[in-house]
Amino acid sequence: MRRPRPGRSRSPFAGYHHHQPPKPNAVADCGWGRIFFAQTFEDVEHLVSEIRAENPEQRDIAMYVSDPHVLIASAPAELFLDPSHTYRLNFATYRPWDRKPSGFFPRRIIPDTDADAVNRLYALHRMVQVRPDFFEQGGEARLLTYFVAEDEETGAVIGTVTGIDHSIAYDDPDRGSSLWALAVDPQTAHAGVGEALIRWLAEHYIARSAGYMDLSVLHDNRGAIALYEKLGFHRLPVFAVKRRNVINERLFVGHDPAKDMNPYARIIINEARRRGIGVDVIDPEGGLFQLSSGGRTIRCRESLSELTSAVALSICDDKAMTRRIVEAAGVIVPDEIEASDRQAVEAMLERHGSLVVKPARGEQGRGVAVDLDTIESVERAIQIARSHSDQVLVESFHKGDDLRLIVIGYKLIAAAIRRPAEVVGNGRDTVRRLIERQTRRRLAATGGESRIPVDAETERCVAKAGYAMEDVPGEGVAFPVRKAANLHTGGTIHDVTDRVHPRLVEAAVRVARAIEIPVVGVDFIVKSPCESDYVFIEANERPGLANHEPQPTAERFIDLLFPLTMPAVARTRRADAAAEH
Repeated sequence: MRRPRPGRSRSPFAGYHHHQPPKPNAVADCGWGRIFFAQTFEDVEHLVSEIRAENPEQRDIAMYVSDPHVLIASAPAELFLDPSHTYRLNFATYRPWDRKPSGFFPRRIIPDTDADAVNRLYALHRMVQVRPDFFEQGGEARLLTYFVAEDEETGAVIGTVTGIDHSIAYDDPDRGSSLWALAVDPQTAHAGVGEALIRWLAEHYIARSAGYMDLSVLHDNRGAIALYEKLGFHRLPVFAVKRRNVINERLFVGHDPAKDMNPYARIIINEARRRGIGVDVIDPEGGLFQLSSGGRTIRCRESLSELTSAVALSICDDKAMTRRIVEAAGVIVPDEIEASDRQAVEAMLERHGSLVVKPARGEQGRGVAVDLDTIESVERAIQIARSHSDQVLVESFHKGDDLRLIVIGYKLIAAAIRRPAEVVGNGRDTVRRLIERQTRRRLAATGGESRIPVDAETERCVAKAGYAMEDVPGEGVAFPVRKAANLHTGGTIHDVTDRVHPRLVEAAVRVARAIEIPVVGVDFIVKSPCESDYVFIEANERPGLANHEPQPTAERFIDLLFPLTMPAVARTRRADAAAEH
């Protein structure tokens, strides 16, 4: 890339000197916003007027701005310099992948069937979604290229990427291209999805005789930058400028004390700020903050607020008490005894064939062991659980899926199947290495909240799958390395809100009412979320609302705390519904 020579380019923010003039005022509509190729705009005011025309709920970007101070100075109250780097991959030096994707395959998007799946991935990453009519209208044929990654086994879309052909956009004499909106499902166990999509798009443009591919990445996204540099991308001295709006707010407001908080606190804080509710961060490390609006002040620790009584909190903290209270309310519960009675434990194992051991008090899956089918494994699990709580419980094991239901204000807001951590063999790496790689993906996907511990329980689960930690599983071989589906031990979560059975919803609400808790995560074991059978596992007084995006968990939480901040139409609808009951 060449910097403009003095006197050779009339544009005060051009990124290139061309041998022939490019198509003027070039714009690419991507469905989630527009890309302005700033080097094609000769007039600053024209570009500013285009940026001002940004549609609500869209994100426009002026790219290839070499002199951002000139552009921003023309509208300093409206524009800001995006804190992103621009990277370029020169195709002349590109080296193809020496291996094929395993367990998934990239393909072109099918607009009629994939649009919702692509928007789901965008929502999971808090990216602006493509407007509904964009694909129906055919998007921008040939200008834009959409690829997705499809899981070979399930058919689910687990990744997506968009490309722009600069030759079509503005007659680029260097025949360039750019990559946008790369998103990978944070729950996938497949490795290399992002890299495969990048390479697939690059090779698509190489086939079109393109010379390079550019991308923009936030300056602090170290994981993505490391991948791009590994693939041969290098930094360019050009910049991006955006408009100050609600979507971009976190990029231009400066230091945010909530930035250091975990995702479960941040999702609530972001929703509160969106409504104009005051936020005071008290203890970032502990997730403690205070919300204020209209004379009402409420302290929260993530989704645990002052509206949850100390009695309700103590009930959830004591798993044995929780079980007794919800059983009395007519909720189906597993058999349970205390671990101190060895004869009773042996009899329960004989009766059920497999057991669950867990501390009577604790959270985040610590000390929990599942599907124990020998008395020796049960006794080892009891010893480990005692390091987390003096009282240890032994329950009957029930096969099925782990279903988490979020109940706020005694209404179901979200439901998701939680699956235990698993790895997928590639024929090269040991089980230990596969676990380490999967942990890195889970940490990146959850803001550091999810990792697979390498401990006795993991080794037991690996052995039960028929492997040792240093064995090398074959390519495509998938198996669980934990039995408990807790997210903090590497589990993944898959939304089923739209298809959960009404009886499961009714039982979850009954749990919340029995405990008298306004916000709760209820865990069931189910054969299927679409069927009525279930067994209650536990109630969590501080469920992670960020785990259930794009369901509106944070919105409903703030509705509960500050109902007057709800839109008037929503308040009226809720009042009418309450009157009917």
